[in-house]
Amino acid sequence: MPAIVLVGAQWGDEGKGKATDLLGDRIDYVVKFNGGNNAGHTVVIEQPDGSREKYALHLLPSGILSPGVTPVIGNGVVIDLSVLFEELDGLQARGIDTSALRISGNAHVIPSYNRVLDKTIERFLGSRKIGTTGRGIGPTYADKMNRIGIRVQDLFDESILRQKVAAALESKNQILVKLYNRREMAVDEVVDEMLKYVDRLRPMVTDTSLEISEALDAGKLVLCEAGQATLLDVDHGTYPYVTSSSAISAGACTGAGIPPTRIDRVIGVFKAYTTRVGEGPFPTELLDDSGEYLRKTGAEFGVTTGRPRRCGWMDTVIGRYAFRINGITDFVLTKLDVLSGLETVPVCVAYDVDGVRHDEMPMNQSDFHHATPIYEELPGWFEDISHCRSYEELPANCRAYVEFVEARIGARISVIGVGPGRAEVIVRHNLLGDD
Repeated sequence: MPAIVLVGAQWGDEGKGKATDLLGDRIDYVVKFNGGNNAGHTVVIEQPDGSREKYALHLLPSGILSPGVTPVIGNGVVIDLSVLFEELDGLQARGIDTSALRISGNAHVIPSYNRVLDKTIERFLGSRKIGTTGRGIGPTYADKMNRIGIRVQDLFDESILRQKVAAALESKNQILVKLYNRREMAVDEVVDEMLKYVDRLRPMVTDTSLEISEALDAGKLVLCEAGQATLLDVDHGTYPYVTSSSAISAGACTGAGIPPTRIDRVIGVFKAYTTRVGEGPFPTELLDDSGEYLRKTGAEFGVTTGRPRRCGWMDTVIGRYAFRINGITDFVLTKLDVLSGLETVPVCVAYDVDGVRHDEMPMNQSDFHHATPIYEELPGWFEDISHCRSYEELPANCRAYVEFVEARIGARISVIGVGPGRAEVIVRHNLLGDD
């Protein structure tokens, strides 16, 4: 059975958690393959009494909310142990069974000194800041590449753990004390913080790459879920305003430990408009009442940080880029209901850079930074679409908007989100590709 990869097609916060949840009753494994607790997924589940339960996940795979699904944290993830167990305890307190969670022994742990470094460096950069969440993600991935990182498996050998922490602190303390005038961190305080989680962690840790391979051989359906999104990918995003890992479909291979021949479908998730958090270029950003309307109507505040998101109109140049870089077979369009009530809806179809039209992403960052969007105005609609459950129920102008965007981005829009709830979706095509 082939694997499926789920990626964000913009700058994150597109609703990947909802897309994963939509497939929850048909998949057997959900594997988070990159990132850490620097991004969040919000899933809203309707209860039998009509009420709604809202779950905000940061480190855990979204599939942990679906009974019968085995959630996996792959080797490409960096783990803040305190956040991991805080999330697990929070879900268990709400009656969610988390006992099936698997964690790769090769995943890296975020040590306390990297959280301190991340916040300190970001403050030091001032106006040149990247816009990180300050959670130690970047420094931990840097340690991984510098081969001084701490892996989950290291926690089970205290001697090895102490040696590795001591080696890392030789340079880290030099930076903290001499460059930033911060206090020196002791080996014992770092090690002791990690070791207090060992007993709870041990039963969850396994060779996840092997387990995923065996599951695929057994005909089980595996969904690989990206953290962050395409335009935040460290190689193919708006560098340097990116995350520190591979957030595109190819990252599923290295971050989950599966070969590319195992992947059959790639699902891209994007909003009916565009948002991003943090610094960096954003061609369609709205700094007027329209941007504030999108922010308030769409409740655009970060799940992890609470930061207000920057908002702008739909950008199909980015959509085409995501389609090409990821090999997307199906798009999930979320938050279409947010656009209801607008007289016209602008869609960015190209960029103007110093008088030159760009129908595709400019090659260099400077051109992208100076890109001015070229819009086409589509007629809006005023009907409430949250009750629609078939494509035909949508207003004609709403369908025209979907079909215009679909034609511009290159792949079919298979699922449309018309509200925050689990059931508030329209399925045009089966995401598993058998229609």
